[in-house]
Amino acid sequence: MKSCFLMASVAAAMLLAGCGKSDAPASDAGGASVADAISSGSAMNAGTTIAANVAASPLHKTLAGALQTAGLAATLSGAGPFTLFAPTDAGFTQVPPVTRDGWMRPAQKAVLAGVLNYHIVPGKLTAADLTAKIAEGGGKAVLTTAGGQELTATKSGNAIVLTSSSGNKAAVTGADLAQSNGVVHVIDAVLVPAM
Repeated sequence: MKSCFLMASVAAAMLLAGCGKSDAPASDAGGASVADAISSGSAMNAGTTIAANVAASPLHKTLAGALQTAGLAATLSGAGPFTLFAPTDAGFTQVPPVTRDGWMRPAQKAVLAGVLNYHIVPGKLTAADLTAKIAEGGGKAVLTTAGGQELTATKSGNAIVLTSSSGNKAAVTGADLAQSNGVVHVIDAVLVPAM
C-alpha cells in the first residue's frame, strides 16, 4: 500500500511539474479572482492567526481541512512567526484525486504533514523580502521549509514563482496577507516535496 501511495505521489509530482503557470491572478472554482477576494477584505484578518484565517477563508477549504487532518492547525495557531504559501481550493484540484484523497487518509497523516510543512517557512517573509532574497541570490532564493527541505523562489515578470524540489511550480497570486503570527501568500498550486 505504501509503495502504491509513493508511486501515486511521484506521478502527481511529475504531472504537476508539467503544469504551466501564468502571471494572471488565479480564479477559484466560482470564477472570482484571488485578488478580488483579498481586496474585498473577506479573505484574511490581520488580527487573527494563520490557522484561524485559513479556516475562515472561502478560497482555502481544502487546505483548512488538510491542516486539521495533519495536526498542523495547532502549529499555525502558535506564536510563530510563520510564512505560509497557501494553495487555493483550485490549486488542490490540480492534484490527481487518488493522490489528494490518499493524503487525507489517517494512515497517511505523516505524508500529508510533510506536504503541508513544505508550504510553511519559519519566520515572516513579505513579498519585498522574497524579492530582495531573489535579487541577492542572482535571480533565485532558496528557502528552507518547516519540513527541512529546500524551496526555490524566482521572479517571472512581476510574479513570484515557487519551484518545489520535485519540479512543480506555483505562482503567488495574493501576497502579504498579514496575520497575527506571520504572513500568508496565496498560491495557485500545491507544491510537492521530494518524497
